[in-house]
Amino acid sequence: MTAVLRTVNRVLLALAGLVLLVLGGSVLAVGLGVSPPSWWIHDGPHDVLLSDARRTRWRDSGWWWPVVIAVLAVLLLLALWWLVAVLRRRRLAEVLVDTGDGEGAVLRGRALEDACAEEAGRLDGVARADVRLTGRRTAPRARVRLKLEPHVDPGAALDGLTGGALAHARSSAGADALPTEVRLKGVGHRAERVT
Repeated sequence: MTAVLRTVNRVLLALAGLVLLVLGGSVLAVGLGVSPPSWWIHDGPHDVLLSDARRTRWRDSGWWWPVVIAVLAVLLLLALWWLVAVLRRRRLAEVLVDTGDGEGAVLRGRALEDACAEEAGRLDGVARADVRLTGRRTAPRARVRLKLEPHVDPGAALDGLTGGALAHARSSAGADALPTEVRLKGVGHRAERVT
C-alpha cells in the first residue's frame, strides 16, 4: 500500500508541476511578446485571462454556485486526503541487518512485527498486542499497543515486554537500540447479570 501511495504521490506532484510550469511559462512567454496560437486562452500581453463577460456569464443561473461550491469542496477533500496520506507515519517494510561480514541481510518488517506481537501476546494478562515498526531501515523504531486484563500490573507487563519481546526483536534486527513507544489500555468487560 505504501508503494502505491508513493507512486500516486509522485505522479500527482509531477502532473501538478507540469501543469503549473506550462501555464506559468505560457503566460510569461505571451507577456514577453511571443504570439500564442489562435486557440490559446489569451491573445497578447495586454489581454486578461478572464474577461468580464466570461467571468459573469453563469452568475445568474441557479445551478452555477452550487456546482462551483461542490467542485471546490471535492478538491479540498482530495487535497486533505493527499496531505494526510503523505504525512501519515508509514510502516517499515524491511530492516537492514548487519551480518558482520561486510554484507547485509534484509528482514521483512511485517515478519518482525508479527513475531514481536505474538511473543508480547503470550505475556500473562495481555489480551492483545499490536506492534508497528516505523523509522528507517537502519534505525527502526517500534510502536506497541497492549490491551491488558484487569488483574494485571501495568509495570509487570511493561517489564515483561521490554525484557522479552522487545529484547528479542532488537537482537533479531541487529540493532543497538530499538526506541519504543508503548501504549497500555485496559480491556473493558461487559457486565453480567447475576440472578
